[in-house]
Amino acid sequence: MSLTGIELIGHLAFFLTAISFWLKDMLLLRFIAVVSALVGITYNYCIDVGPLWLPIFWLGVFTFINVWRIVGIYRERHSVSFTDDERELYETVFRDFSPVEFMKLMRSAEWRNADEDAVFATEGQPVEGLHLLFNGEVRIERGGEEISQARDGALIGEMSFIQGGNASATVTAVVPCRYVYWPEADLRSLLRRNPSIDLALKSVFGLDLTRKLAGETS
Repeated sequence: MSLTGIELIGHLAFFLTAISFWLKDMLLLRFIAVVSALVGITYNYCIDVGPLWLPIFWLGVFTFINVWRIVGIYRERHSVSFTDDERELYETVFRDFSPVEFMKLMRSAEWRNADEDAVFATEGQPVEGLHLLFNGEVRIERGGEEISQARDGALIGEMSFIQGGNASATVTAVVPCRYVYWPEADLRSLLRRNPSIDLALKSVFGLDLTRKLAGETS
């Protein structure tokens, strides 16, 4: 079966739409959606039974909305500035966040330092908030026995934050550490107001848990 040129244009419009559904980056997604809509407008105008003004009108509306949001996203991204440490975190641990989402997350955080032998969490005791180790090394103990160690990028207190309850292990600094701290009440309030940040943070929790399980079984 041979396809005419106009049929190929129609298939291209739907193919681009399908590609946009795979994309995680919102700016690129909307750009592909605009290209798809413009190709769709061309198809509906040039088709033998056309022009089909109903789909052309609505594709034009979708194009306008997406162009408007592209301009907004571009302005948001270029209005955000990070420190060197924040940018390192953004490009490693929080790469699934948009710049604006990450900026909101960091506004509710505190940068702190911990001396060697400082205790981040005590098994069976409440955990006041969420910690993220920026640099340093910690020892994780359960029942008085060391089960693993964690280094840069590790989360501390995430299971208590997710499930509630007390710490499941004792976490102690092996060397002087620099870390990011989120008070629990402030972080929960932020996540309630921003479902997209909540979803992205759950992805960070999942990756951290995977690394920790791999460390315990290695």
